[in-house]
Amino acid sequence: MGNFYTDVIQKDARYTSTASCRDMTLLEPVFRQKVMDLMAGAAGAGTPLMVTETYRSSQRQAMLFAQGATQLKTVGVHHYGLACDFAKVVGGEPSWGGSWTFLQGLCAAQGIVWGGDWGTPSQPHTFHDWDHVQRIKISDQASLFAGTFYPAADYLA
Repeated sequence: MGNFYTDVIQKDARYTSTASCRDMTLLEPVFRQKVMDLMAGAAGAGTPLMVTETYRSSQRQAMLFAQGATQLKTVGVHHYGLACDFAKVVGGEPSWGGSWTFLQGLCAAQGIVWGGDWGTPSQPHTFHDWDHVQRIKISDQASLFAGTFYPAADYLA
């Protein structure tokens, strides 16, 4: 039995593309709805968001690492349709400035992980990805990358 990654992402023409992908249809459907609800909540609170990246291929990750644009050499959760990056919309333009802590409560309300605290706000973190959200717990990432786990519709981060 397949899953969104094997049935949709692996068959998409952009699977090996080095181009940035903002296509929400490449987010796993349960996560896609959570992202849309999060964006509506942010806009309602006065901080509209735009999606800057959804799916990311291994080839794009390697390119970004070589350019020094990311600290991760190998692609992570984005590759599986389970992560999304944002920019704030300020004056109609993308912005990454200012605090992103507003995402913490919005992510908690959606049951998703925020890159500012990786789902464990009481623990110190040496790496923060302030504009990043994902559907999967850090503790489940190794199984995801190994191909032995993909979240079902009832999976809650």
